[in-house]
Formats: sequence, C-alpha cells, structure tokens
Amino acid sequence: MPLTDLTLAECLALRPDLDEPADLDAFWDQTLREARTAADAQENAPRFTPVDTGLTQVATYDVTVPGFAGEPVRGWLHLPVGAGAPLGCVVEFLGYGRGRGLPHEQVLWANAGHAHFIMDTRGQGWSTAGGDTPDTAAQGGDVPGFLTRGVDSPHHHYYRRVFTDAVRFVEAAREHPAVDPDRIVVTGHSQGGGIALAVAGLLPGLAGVMPDTPFLCDIRRGAQIAGAPPYTEIAEYLSLYRDRAETVFTTLSYVDAALLVSRATAPALFSIAMMDAVCPPSTCFAAYHNHGGPKDLRVYEFNGHEGGGGHHRREQLAWVKRLFAASRPEAVASPSSLSAPLDPQLA
Repeated sequence: MPLTDLTLAECLALRPDLDEPADLDAFWDQTLREARTAADAQENAPRFTPVDTGLTQVATYDVTVPGFAGEPVRGWLHLPVGAGAPLGCVVEFLGYGRGRGLPHEQVLWANAGHAHFIMDTRGQGWSTAGGDTPDTAAQGGDVPGFLTRGVDSPHHHYYRRVFTDAVRFVEAAREHPAVDPDRIVVTGHSQGGGIALAVAGLLPGLAGVMPDTPFLCDIRRGAQIAGAPPYTEIAEYLSLYRDRAETVFTTLSYVDAALLVSRATAPALFSIAMMDAVCPPSTCFAAYHNHGGPKDLRVYEFNGHEGGGGHHRREQLAWVKRLFAASRPEAVASPSSLSAPLDPQLA
C-alpha cells in the first residue's frame, strides 16, 4: 500500500490557502438559530426511551433530538449503570454510509465510565430505507452519494442539515441530567471526524474534539487527488457538469471542516493515516494546522483509511481520562440520583 499524497514532512509544513466565504459565520449563525426556533415552535424536546439490550453494566436509551428544521434525529445514549456524579460525555458521529446500528454494538465509552451519545446520520444507514433518520430534502440532480446533494447552493446542501443535526445533538447532551455540560468531547472517524471538527468550530465550550482520518476537509483538494470515494463523487459530478466547478466549490466551502475548525478553541487529538486514499493526509493536515485551539496528533505512517484502529482507541481512552480528570466537578451526586429519569421526556 503506497503513499497516496505528500510525505509526512511536507504535510507537517503544509499551510494551505483555503477560500473562505465572507459570510461563513453569518450563514451558520442563521442556520442554527432557525433550527432552535423551529424546535421551540414545534414544542419539540429531546426524548429518551429505555431499551433492553441484555447488557447489565450499560443502560441504553433510544434518543430522538430535534435537528435541522426541528426534524427528528435518532441516536443512542449509553450510560454506565450505577454512575454517580454527572458524567463526562463523548458524543460520536459516524462514518460515511453508516447509521446508528443496533443498540448494543458500541459501548466502549460507557464501559470506560462515560456517558456516550451516538448520532444517527440522516439518510444513511441500513436498518430502514434511508436509515432511522431520513433526509427529507429533494435528492434530484446529484450523482450517487451525499457530497453533491444540493450542491447548487449552501442553503440546500446535505451537510448543512447534517452539521445542524450534530450541533443540536450536542446541545441535547448538555441538557441531559446525567451529563456534565462542561465535560463533553466530540469524536468520529472519517465523515464523523469531519462532523466533529465542524461542531467544534460552530459550538463554543466543548471540552475536546477527537477527529480520526477526517473527511470534509480541504474539499477541493480532496476532489482533485483522492483515489477512492466519497471525494470522487465531486469529480464524477463535474465530469458531467463541466461549467459548474466554481458553484460547486463555493457551496462546499460552507461545509468545509478545515475552515470551520479555525473557530474551535477546544483541545484536539487528531489521527491521520499517511496511506489513506479515501481522505488524503494533506486534507486532514489542512484541518489540523487550521484548528484554533491546542492540539495533539497521532500519525499512522503505514495505515490506510482505517487509521490507528484499536491502538488509537487506547490513545483516546487515555486522553479523555486525563481531560475529564482535570475538570472533574467537586460535588458528587449519589448513584440513585441518576438511576431514574429526572424529566418526563426521559420515560
């Protein structure tokens, strides 16, 4: 498996000149304000329904959160049984084409003693047609996939809806009685890593962000050099619509995580794989170098898009443990205070 991009030394020295829309902040301020207003107008509140998974040490809830335009976004919440004080929380976003899956599948973070929210990705996944969270927007005019869906305008683009869902999901986590709102880390692999970076740029006050081989970074370069999907969707689209390149890349600049993450101040732990043909390392380094807060990096020199796998999970577990320990609240609630729903919406 050969190098797919620049060398590590070249990536470390890279400082890409990204085209940032002048109204990027205003665009996202309006988008998020409209989503919050829509949820309030519809009197939608997050809902948490207990699920029997057969596991005895992890309590799981089926989550529904009002996302973009107040539309329902599904997910899971895992809590360690018998937890005491409000917990540090990991909010996870998923890779391209993945839905939230089955409720017992992803319990690592709860087994480590943390609250764990997993957000379903609208229109993706396998459990039903279009996943547990359908994308309600029209899908005409694109090639197969999500990158060119609504690419005529940033207001119509698919990832405008997804990033809004993700911000609203983190806001729901902050309001949950089992979660310490000052100790929330966002994470994800590939698409999930790009979403996590975008959220870190759009939502102040996070404790940390952990993107793994992130997608949706320096999107124009990704479309030019990636050897495997999803970035190739853009090249395929533009091979058909030869006169739309500037419209396409202007639209995509509004959802480029390498631009949005420049607003982030939360500490970051990045992982980047140097033989990644899906998310070329130079695109991931664009986000790393542009991140606005303190940051650390693990490079997997001989790995592809899978990145560090279990070795990197070990790094993340240690990093989150240190991060949460440094900001652990003094007061400790009794375990019984979190064992029963504290709000009617939790039942």
